[in-house]
Amino acid sequence: MACLFALMLNETPHIEWPKEGPTRAPYRVMNDPEIYRLEMKRIFRGPTWHYLCLEAEIPEPQDFKTTFIGENPIIVARDADGTIHGMVNRCAHKGALLCIEPCGKKKEFACVYHAWTYNLKGDLTSVAFQRGLGGKGGMPPDFDVKNHGLEKIRVENFCGMIFGTFSDKVEDVETYLGPDQAAHVRRIFNRPVEVLGYYHQGLPNNWKLYMENSRDPYHATILHAFYATFKLNRLSMTGGVSLGKGGWHNLLYSAAERDTQKDNYEGKNLRSVIRDVGLDDSTFLDRMQEFDDGITVAIQSIYPTCNTQQIYNTLAIRQTVPQGVNRAELHWTCFGYKDDDEEVRRMRVMQANLIGPAGYVSMEDGSVGGYVQRGIAGANEDEAAVMEMGGKDIKPSPGVRATETALRGFWQAYRDLMGF
Repeated sequence: MACLFALMLNETPHIEWPKEGPTRAPYRVMNDPEIYRLEMKRIFRGPTWHYLCLEAEIPEPQDFKTTFIGENPIIVARDADGTIHGMVNRCAHKGALLCIEPCGKKKEFACVYHAWTYNLKGDLTSVAFQRGLGGKGGMPPDFDVKNHGLEKIRVENFCGMIFGTFSDKVEDVETYLGPDQAAHVRRIFNRPVEVLGYYHQGLPNNWKLYMENSRDPYHATILHAFYATFKLNRLSMTGGVSLGKGGWHNLLYSAAERDTQKDNYEGKNLRSVIRDVGLDDSTFLDRMQEFDDGITVAIQSIYPTCNTQQIYNTLAIRQTVPQGVNRAELHWTCFGYKDDDEEVRRMRVMQANLIGPAGYVSMEDGSVGGYVQRGIAGANEDEAAVMEMGGKDIKPSPGVRATETALRGFWQAYRDLMGF
């Protein structure tokens, strides 16, 4: 009943955040419907930028792509003049989904329900039977199509990544990212790209649990048996964590050729080191050193729900889409460079077996969030996750990956936006 009154009065749900601050995350924020509702308003419609698509997915006039900001369905379209527009994929008449195709080319968008029609900027251009039939029916004389367009959003193209926001106050994308994180985006998008394919997978957990996971270098070589067994990524390799916007964004990075403590996984009783295991065909692990900095694994998190990914030669964007308090969807967009030759393209496609719902590296991430969601069900209101690995502060961690500093940054951003 208290939650009902809070909703009626538009009050913030009462929550006592632990005194330890961002080193704690109350389990309640993962399973409270009222908190989830507030997230949709304060985070997803708040002063944040959201990855929408790659410019390479809408390269020509009249191209479009459908996507999401939180639970809001979004259309990104390039008009006849080449300008990119963003709008909510929701007909202004009855609220029906306007564009049901994932991508394509259109001169206009017409709702299948009652044929209200919009141009590629989101303006309403016509209403079927607006004047009625035979002088009867139709819309009233004062109805003006100019007042019934789609809800529009700000869009910005940064290095070929299209971002959108409902906010008219948030700074430009580059400032939002900060210099270090913007530099990494430029590192990945250093020349024109092309999309190689997509993965979509359901996640049986709150959206924040996946975004925590993607910021956590500490779990990667414990949970992911393939990583450590085949020495693709170990905590002993040179690497670290960089941060942007006070911890809102981060980059986890490592260099496989710089493993300074090659035997440090022995005798630790880790499930991630499996002995006497080999591959009948290891050609999908064929790889090349692609970047001059020597980094072989780089996972970047852009608050709230975007990751850029380089795992050796696999390049991808991950977009987490909330679908309720205890469910989300993960959208992967795999890409390469337009100037890749046939052999490099084959290498990228083969290495994509590492990622996605059944990826040799990524498959555990699709289930472990569900283990947490199930584990915290029924938890007391004062119970919380503990994140003190590497200390209690939020600061860059060069040379150290046994740390949860990026998770603490995530929760500080969450508290900043939610007012907790």
